[in-house]
This record gives sequence, C-alpha cells and structure tokens, in this order.
Amino acid sequence: MKVRPDTLLGRLAVAARPPRPWLRIEASNWWTRVLLAGGAQSRPTGADPTGANLTHADLTFADLRGANLTFAILTFAWLTRADLRGANLRDANLRGADLTFADLADANLTHANLTHANLTDADLTDADLTDADLTDADLTDAILVNVMWSERTRWPAAVAAVMRQRSVPVGGGRYRVQGSGNSGAELSVPPVPVS
Repeated sequence: MKVRPDTLLGRLAVAARPPRPWLRIEASNWWTRVLLAGGAQSRPTGADPTGANLTHADLTFADLRGANLTFAILTFAWLTRADLRGANLRDANLRGADLTFADLADANLTHANLTHANLTDADLTDADLTDADLTDADLTDAILVNVMWSERTRWPAAVAAVMRQRSVPVGGGRYRVQGSGNSGAELSVPPVPVS
C-alpha cells in the first residue's frame, strides 16, 4: 500500500520508521537486485549498517549464509526455504515471518523475536535461541537438535515442557536440546529433569 507523505497516515509512517534501518550485506550484483526488488533499501554512504527494515520482504530461497542481520526487521517476511546457515540474527525481529523449510543451522538467534513465526520443517540444528521469544511460533516438524536456549527463552506453550525434558543444563542458565530431530518427536535419550 502506497501512502502519500503529505497525509496524516504518511506522516505517521515516517515517524514510526526506526532511526537505524540499515544493514550491511555484501552480495553479488544479482542478489543485490533481488534484495532491492524484495523491499530492501540500499544504504547511503555513512549510514549505520545495522537494523535493515525488510518488513514483508520476499526472500524465498534466498542464500543468506553467514549474513549479518543483527537488529534486522523481518516482520512478516517470506523466508521460505531460505539458507540462513550461520547467519547472525541477534536481536532480529522475525515476528510473523514465514520460515517454512528454512535452514537456520548454526544461526545466532539470541534475543530474536520469533513470535507467531512459522518454523514448520525448519532446520535449527546447533542454533542459539538464548533469550529468544518463540511465543505462538509454529515448530511443527522443526529440527531442534543441539539448540542452545536459556531460562529466558520463551517457547510456544505446546512444546515448552517437551523442550525442558529434552534439554540438559550447560551452565549459566543455559540448556542444550538433545534427542531426535523434531519438536514433537519421541525422545531418543532419557529426559533430564531441569529444575
């Protein structure tokens, strides 16, 4: 939806923009064109590179391996089958994002907002979910082997107890998920009570 800047809604939209909407991504010319077509904005010289606003961006099948997406705003973005292996999504806002079949292995999702995100069939092997908020996220058939999380990580109500049973403490209020691949799977290791 286009909004004219001289209207009340337009002025509100401008006022609501975050003060640091930029993120530095080094990509080939082809991927740069794809990201810009999906809603990304190129940064002006001297801009702060963190916090790109990619709200509603279509990044389906995007190769973002190792990308620095710290503080990125990816609310309601389409990241279906995106390759985010090793990506830094620390403090990213992924509220309502579609991460179906996304590869998030080794991704840093510390402090990430994943509320209402669709993580169906996503691979989160070895991902760091320390202090992440997954309230009402869909983790159907998500692969959660060796995921790190903390006492402040908020799991969806349907899987919170299972995640506690499948996890072992590693110190400092952090835990590592063990067991077979997905969030609803039978435990392949005995559950370890977490107090």
